[in-house]
Amino acid sequence: MTIDNYDLIIFDLDGTLTPSKSPLESEIAELLVKLLARRKVAVISGCGYTQFQTQFLNKFPTSSDSFANLLLLPVSGTQLYTWRGTWCEQYTEHLSSKEKEKIMAALNESLKMGGYIEPERIYGPIIEDRGSQITFSGLGQRAPLVLKSAWDPGRAKRERIAEILRKKISEFDVRLGGATSIDITKRGVNKGYGVRKLEDFLKITADRILFVGDALFQGGNDYPARATGVDCIQVKGPEETKELIRGWLS
Repeated sequence: MTIDNYDLIIFDLDGTLTPSKSPLESEIAELLVKLLARRKVAVISGCGYTQFQTQFLNKFPTSSDSFANLLLLPVSGTQLYTWRGTWCEQYTEHLSSKEKEKIMAALNESLKMGGYIEPERIYGPIIEDRGSQITFSGLGQRAPLVLKSAWDPGRAKRERIAEILRKKISEFDVRLGGATSIDITKRGVNKGYGVRKLEDFLKITADRILFVGDALFQGGNDYPARATGVDCIQVKGPEETKELIRGWLS
């Protein structure tokens, strides 16, 4: 596949450009810089902007030329940042205080009913308010990847909790994210939502957009992108993403 037919390439972050919550490698950063010289690139994730800075931007070349064609969509596209000599927030959408209270109460009840037992050692917050999304992480947000990968490899622990939660707050979307997370947002707020926001912001059509992610299977947190009509490529991880970009650049 070539990129000649696309004006925008959207990448998922965790599991696609980086291992879960792990820093961007210099090799893939260099490939992205070369790709940005030819196409607009967006990166979308359920994580917040602060995590974007730590995981992605801090490992990226800092020249403005590198950022000119780059767009960042934290929290599944409920925020958009573009480069104007510095990173500027173009819009942000938040849950109301009442919505957050309802979600938090339902989440805590569902964790108990779903059999979640807090580990003796946790790594950062287990429940995080990201403004437009509430996120549960079984071992904490900053748990080492090796522990996260072993905690719920078959997704059964989180599916049990998520199913209970969906019944309690059916007006919200509840989906699995990353290796240990459950994300709760307003109904319809997902990566497909983020794709639509980019279409409107950049004034381009779905046929000119390509989405690359590691969880495009049904039930995966990248799956909603398929419903937008954009072309999609599923990768197994960052190494496969590198090969994909190398192929485009050649």
